[in-house]
Amino acid sequence: MHVAHLTLHNFRSYADLDVALEPGATAFIGRNGQGKTNLVEAIDYLSRLSSHRVATDAPLVRAGTDQAIVRAAVVKDGRTAVLEVELNPGRANRARINKSPLSRPREIVGLVRTVVFAPDDLTLVKGDPSDRRRFLDDLAVLRAPRLAAVRADYDRVLRQRNSLLKTAAFARGSARDSALATLVVWDENLARVGAELLAARLRLVADLGPYLGKAYEAVARGASRDDADLEYRASIDLDFEEQPSRDQLEQALLTAIEARRKDELDRGVSLVGPHRDELLLTLGTGHQDGDLRLPVKGYASHGESWSFALALRLASYDLLRADGDDPILVLDDVFAELDTERRAQLAELVAGAEQVLVTAAVAADVPEALQGVRFLVADGEVTRDA
Repeated sequence: MHVAHLTLHNFRSYADLDVALEPGATAFIGRNGQGKTNLVEAIDYLSRLSSHRVATDAPLVRAGTDQAIVRAAVVKDGRTAVLEVELNPGRANRARINKSPLSRPREIVGLVRTVVFAPDDLTLVKGDPSDRRRFLDDLAVLRAPRLAAVRADYDRVLRQRNSLLKTAAFARGSARDSALATLVVWDENLARVGAELLAARLRLVADLGPYLGKAYEAVARGASRDDADLEYRASIDLDFEEQPSRDQLEQALLTAIEARRKDELDRGVSLVGPHRDELLLTLGTGHQDGDLRLPVKGYASHGESWSFALALRLASYDLLRADGDDPILVLDDVFAELDTERRAQLAELVAGAEQVLVTAAVAADVPEALQGVRFLVADGEVTRDA
């Protein structure tokens, strides 16, 4: 899979842009603030309908305008499809495939798949649990695009249930009885949709683990593939002998919700469900401590944390590739964070991808293995370097 052509209209700093791309390695070179990251951000947006840099769509629309368009010709197995998303902050976005409108924009998710390496990836290991949950869900949706609807349904149910909990907390008499009766229905909805999301996360963690160990060994000096590991920590009891079914997870969620009913009413918020879960990232501490494992967050050095973040992205790429489709790799200003040896090591690992898009402030930051097509980005202009 690769992007053969990218068109932007009022996206970030670009009023209008058309650029032809090729398979293999492509580097966008330019000083900070010139717009090179905006280019790869646009391609990543088509993949997930969200940005790896900001939480909402509004900053993606060029200042002074009210709409942006991202369009890309994507080649897969010799066939070309033109994907387009129209961003309308404050209104519904729209999506098209080969000029045909889609009933829901999220139907475009997963048609182009990207894996983005960026300096902000440190939040995967040092940030809040929500950052790691988002990482899991984004990857799960790329593997199974139908989960985008499940994720949206869960967020909707959670908002409704939290609102009802707040109402029930302050209601009295018949109003409280009515709220509690309605709450039972939302308990069931939360457990049903939550079980599907939880099952997908558990499968993903099980599948990702072996790739993570291999990736960490490749990017961290002196590491072995047994050093890095990840474990899903749920807000419910997951003491099952085998991978639990969705029905088992649904029942476990209902049981936990009932057990926490008083606490939830006291606090007016849902305390059980995938939104309360954590992805625990751990590193082995070496032979002197035997099998002791410690959380990366709070214990790992900066170098170990950065290596772990890179390993998570590299493992994601390897997993998607194992699923049968070569995702587009985006290396957004990551080489400036690495020394020469680790630059070359990472470049060698990803050079075989069908398409690698690199951004860098200076050409010298781009390793030799990724010296392919080069574009210069300056003052809103993107020109191919001869």
